Amino acid sequence: MVTFVDRVTLHLRAGKGGNGCVSVRREKFKPLAGPDGGNGGHGGDIVLVSDAQVTTLLSYHHSPHRSAGNGGFGMGDHRSGAAGEDLELSVPVGTVVKDDDGETLIDMATPGIRFVVAPGGQGGLGNAALANPKRKAPGFALLGTPGWEGDVHLELKTVADVALVGFPSAGKSSLIAAISAARPKIAEYPFTTLHPNLGVVQAGDARYTVADVPGLIEGASEGKGLGLEFLRHVERCTALVHVLDCATLDPGRDPLSDLDVILAELAAYPVPEGQVPLLERPQLVALNKLDVPEAKDLADLVRPELEERGFRVFDISTVSRDGLRQLTFALGEIVEEHRAALAAAPAPERVVIRPQGSKKDFEIRVEGGTYGNVYRILGDKPVRWVQQTDFQNEEAVGFLADRLEKLGVEDELFRAGAQAGSTVVIGPGDGIVFDWHPSLSSAAELMTAPRGTDPRLDLNPRRTTSQRRDRYHERMDAKAEARAELESERLAARGEDEDAS
Repeated sequence: MVTFVDRVTLHLRAGKGGNGCVSVRREKFKPLAGPDGGNGGHGGDIVLVSDAQVTTLLSYHHSPHRSAGNGGFGMGDHRSGAAGEDLELSVPVGTVVKDDDGETLIDMATPGIRFVVAPGGQGGLGNAALANPKRKAPGFALLGTPGWEGDVHLELKTVADVALVGFPSAGKSSLIAAISAARPKIAEYPFTTLHPNLGVVQAGDARYTVADVPGLIEGASEGKGLGLEFLRHVERCTALVHVLDCATLDPGRDPLSDLDVILAELAAYPVPEGQVPLLERPQLVALNKLDVPEAKDLADLVRPELEERGFRVFDISTVSRDGLRQLTFALGEIVEEHRAALAAAPAPERVVIRPQGSKKDFEIRVEGGTYGNVYRILGDKPVRWVQQTDFQNEEAVGFLADRLEKLGVEDELFRAGAQAGSTVVIGPGDGIVFDWHPSLSSAAELMTAPRGTDPRLDLNPRRTTSQRRDRYHERMDAKAEARAELESERLAARGEDEDAS
């Protein structure tokens, strides 16, 4: 049965924005009192919150699919739709959020951090909000945009002041149980501990947390055993305690060789940029199981060499509890010194975000196609505008064309080499595909047409005066030719009758 999970993939879907409403107010003496369609409600966001009371990602392991509420539709009489309900997901402190490409989105290293991981969609504007002095009664409204949908990866990295590292069955679980209130599973076989255990230690005035990292073996930094699964839990610690088994019965093992293997694995594990390498942090050595007579003799042999290497060595026994007080107080001093150094460090420079001025809102990529070049328009604004457009409404399509023209899309298409009839795609993937016909000017606000229609989209435009004149002359010429043909036939028949008589 799974009791501890420190890596999960969440499948998220934020709320969809509600559609705007098309409505015209009608009163007894005001049959057309103006548009009164309300706006659609915004979709709900999905928010990650770092909570110190949460210690595992187990709930998300069993239920990885999460979604927020959708926004309500707008209604007449200027009634806006209800906003979708936000979804808050509590995660343990120390959770790192990554996208599908492995890029870190946020490191939730302290309690109380709130991060909108999946923003909800925007609600569409109703026709009341779209009205202006030139377009007094819009016959369309904007649709709500879909919320963000995709996967994010949560990776828990234990936040502890001290990490206990060592070979399997070295006594790390027994040590954390002896110095804190933690009660991990303890047994006499390797890899008893299958997940990190946290304990709080009180040593005089110092109070700090200790993490029991599951046993490491040679090659752990390359993925052997469970090393890679647990080495990341050492990243955030202030100090390391090497727990060495002085009573091991395995042939070919001794405290010095065990220490060399662990040091090699810690050196090979890459820490994130900006963090101190693991081997450059304060390290203590705890020679464990000295309640066994043979272990005490072995400790006396290896202690001088360990001290020559620069390690501070402590003889301990988790059974008799010898040496535990000295070890906990030494760790307390290291943690307090580290905290004092952090407090004395200068505050990080405050980041001031200033406007970057005008920025291009879109780009046009020319892609080769079977029947010629395809011009793809990419950018947040064009894609969002397409999502908001009801393509069953001609007036809404005309409004989209005006927005794109005012954004400068047509000018860029000309520069990219597009011609009338060229294939244009808005958005990535399949997107919205259409044949481009450049407009002479933007005059949607000045045009008068039935509500819900745009005369610029009429497939049968009215003929011009010259076209009607040419058509008239063609008809008159055809009639004259027909009369002349009939007259010639009549004369020919008359001549035949005279000859016969």
